[in-house]
Amino acid sequence: MLPPAAPPDSRSDESPLILDDQGQPRSRLYGDVYFSTEDGLAESRTVFLQGCGLPERWAARRRFTVAELGFGTGLNILALLDLWRETRPPGGRLHIFTVEAHPLRAEAAAAVLAAWPEVADLARLLTDRWPGQARGFHRVDLPEFHATLDVAVMEVAAALRSWTGQADAWFLDGFSPALNPQMWRDEVFAGVAARTAPGGRLATFTVAGAVRRGLQAQGFEVAKRPGHGRKRERLEAWKTDAVIPAPPPSQVAVIGAGVAGAALARALRQGGAEVQVFDAGGPGHGASGNPAALVTPRLDAGLGPLAGLFAQALTRARTLYEAIPGAVLDRGVLQLAHQPKDGDRFARIAASDLFESWSLEVIGGQAVGQWTGEATEGAGLAQHGALVVRPSAILSAWLGEVSQGAVSALARRDDRWVVLGAAGQELWRGDAVAVCAGAGAGELLAQAPLQAVRGQISLAPGLDARAAAWGGYVAPSPDGLVFGATHDRDDHGSEVRASDHGRNLETLAQALPQLAARAGAVALAGRASLRAVTPDRLPLAGPGPGGEKGLFVLSGLGSRGFCLAPLLAEHVAAQLLGAPSPLPGEMIDLIDPDRFRRRAQRRAGLAPD
Repeated sequence: MLPPAAPPDSRSDESPLILDDQGQPRSRLYGDVYFSTEDGLAESRTVFLQGCGLPERWAARRRFTVAELGFGTGLNILALLDLWRETRPPGGRLHIFTVEAHPLRAEAAAAVLAAWPEVADLARLLTDRWPGQARGFHRVDLPEFHATLDVAVMEVAAALRSWTGQADAWFLDGFSPALNPQMWRDEVFAGVAARTAPGGRLATFTVAGAVRRGLQAQGFEVAKRPGHGRKRERLEAWKTDAVIPAPPPSQVAVIGAGVAGAALARALRQGGAEVQVFDAGGPGHGASGNPAALVTPRLDAGLGPLAGLFAQALTRARTLYEAIPGAVLDRGVLQLAHQPKDGDRFARIAASDLFESWSLEVIGGQAVGQWTGEATEGAGLAQHGALVVRPSAILSAWLGEVSQGAVSALARRDDRWVVLGAAGQELWRGDAVAVCAGAGAGELLAQAPLQAVRGQISLAPGLDARAAAWGGYVAPSPDGLVFGATHDRDDHGSEVRASDHGRNLETLAQALPQLAARAGAVALAGRASLRAVTPDRLPLAGPGPGGEKGLFVLSGLGSRGFCLAPLLAEHVAAQLLGAPSPLPGEMIDLIDPDRFRRRAQRRAGLAPD
């Protein structure tokens, strides 16, 4: 039986929002009101929607991006979505980026948003999908409105440095400059200006002189406008440059039908692209065809961008997999201590604000024994937010039709990409190609530094256990207990080997000897497949190395494919379609496929191009 789904975050017992004597929602930290419960929605519509020239400015646009400083209760976003659903242009897609350093819980937001029954359906939808409280970027899907919401839970200047998007409209809705000066300093205005698209507009409730001067110093034209309610004036600002955005690619070929290709096909279709998937072996013929897969992060006690990448990837993967019927086999994976220092490492990671507070727990010997069913003295890290998933359910939900012809090469002809078959025949022609072929990606991308690693899993029919990892791993599946796996570089064999079953049993016995004895007493089945790794053990996700227009790659996921693929696929899709990425810039640098060439240039004393 599956354990319960993730509980609400309990990082802090005190909500940032309190109700004053008049029933107005007020910030506990800043003393200012979030909005008036009498006319807050009307004020949002006047100050921000009208102030940014909406809906006229998104007419005839295929893609429009709104950014906001001060997510709060989400009221401005409700007003925006309400207008968008009424006036959305044909084929239009809305991207929203918003920043909140002190996030509310869904229950607090729902309570105050109940003041406006005319948007009750929107409020319920938003609070049902409310972002978490962990530091970092959180993505909220709003497919009913062809919209995507990214919430940055962090200080505003850091968020602006990290976001790589370009906003067509800005809502500046921090608490008043007198009470929250950090939101209105020059560094913030510079960040807003750097992330404003040509011809972009900005709106805010304040007309403070320091705000006007700060925006003007960044190249904005500013003007006071009649205010709303008790506020006599509000401010509008705009960039005078104007560029007509180029149409994004609409026809994309995805090479590879494993979890990387499936996740990218889903993300591209959600972004409005027409997708054709190719794989000579069919869906899941590689490593994504195992009967079960762990969805766990790489545990990095440095707690920098690398740790943040895996924390964000885990959250995104969990959200998307739990929406697929039958995809989640079990919740929770125990990371067993493998070295004496692991206990301290686990404690540092569990205390980090990169993860939701409920999702990681350091447990001792007795609790570890209850999890594994074996006596142990070591510590463990209970990853309550991790999953065991059924790969076949995920591939079936996301891939669509797969063309099983072998792809031998990619070519650029008449400013279009062409996919060529084994005999050199043209299989497809379109705008862009994304190579997600795992270990086979290197055959199509000569500059991609990928190495094949053979892994064999063992399957013990009739056995069951809770998921655990330690260097090896064990996971329940509908076919029995999956454990392993071997790790052999540059070995391309796909046959199941009895000797590798023996190696897997030895690895299992190192951590769970009783379970290994039971597994050794049954006839083992197995499966061997290839994974792809890079020299720095991080994926390739983005434009293909070499910079050819319209060529992208998502590969090198190693043993973390089911954790990384959903988020990284959305990043690649965003870059391909010209949409805002869900990833902060410092994480994009980690996975940039061209990073190895740039490093080689630096080692040679050359300035990176």
